Amino acid sequence: MDSLSASITKSVLLHFAIGGLLLATANFHIDSPDVMEVMLNPEVNDNEPEKVVSAISVDQQAVENKIKQLKQQEDAKRAAEEQRIRDLERRAQQARKDREAEARRIKKLEQQRQATLEEKRKAEAQAKRAKQIEQKQREQADKARAEKLAAEKAAKAAADKRKAEEDRLKKAEAERKRREAEEKRKAQAAEEARQKALEEQMLREQLAKEQAARAKIRHQQVLSEVDKYKALIMQRIQSNLLIDESMKGKQCRLNIRLAFNGLVTNVESLGGDRLVCEAAIRAVKMTDTLPVSKDKDVFEQLKNINLTIKPNL
Repeated sequence: MDSLSASITKSVLLHFAIGGLLLATANFHIDSPDVMEVMLNPEVNDNEPEKVVSAISVDQQAVENKIKQLKQQEDAKRAAEEQRIRDLERRAQQARKDREAEARRIKKLEQQRQATLEEKRKAEAQAKRAKQIEQKQREQADKARAEKLAAEKAAKAAADKRKAEEDRLKKAEAERKRREAEEKRKAQAAEEARQKALEEQMLREQLAKEQAARAKIRHQQVLSEVDKYKALIMQRIQSNLLIDESMKGKQCRLNIRLAFNGLVTNVESLGGDRLVCEAAIRAVKMTDTLPVSKDKDVFEQLKNINLTIKPNL
């Protein structure tokens, strides 16, 4: 812009200099023609009259010629001056036209400069607006990117949390199912155990009933056998018992211990009539061995027995 202004200023100054030079060199003064002074009434020498007339006649022609020549010169000068003036006017008009053209050119250049400046200003403003828009868009993009990153981070955190929660729920569900299965298994095992225990109890009860029945039968059998052997033992003792009339209606209670073969290992009185007891003890000792069953259960009832001895009178 400074270079354009300097060029315009130099051009204007140059045109002004040319115009001043033309004006300075132009000479609008018309040179006055040289006038020959002619003596029309010269002093006549009386001594030479003919010569004077002749001279006058010659001078008049020369004057006319001279005047004509001068007039021609003057016309030529005037024509030249007019031509010079016309040339100056033409040159001045051309200079004016050149100045006007230069002014128009300078004006156009200035307009172009102003237009360029305006375009530059608009371009700068547009560039500034574009830069601002770009900056705003960049800021918005950065903000959107930051928001996106934050959203992605939050989404990842939420996904991780959700996955952790799902894993926890899965583990809890698996643990619940495991506990349920364990409880079901335990319940089933407990039920099976209860059923088994119930069955075993029922079996035991049945066996107990059967055993009780068998035991009862056995006991009855044993008691029957015991009673039988007690009767045999009583019969053996009675057979060895020495009695008299004083023992009539009296009795003695004895405890007798026997070996597996019926050998009497011990006998003692548990109370009763003294004479009966003494006779009964002697009778037991005299028998040495008493009848016993080879049945173990029956023997168990006989190896330590209590008998009431009554003399048969």
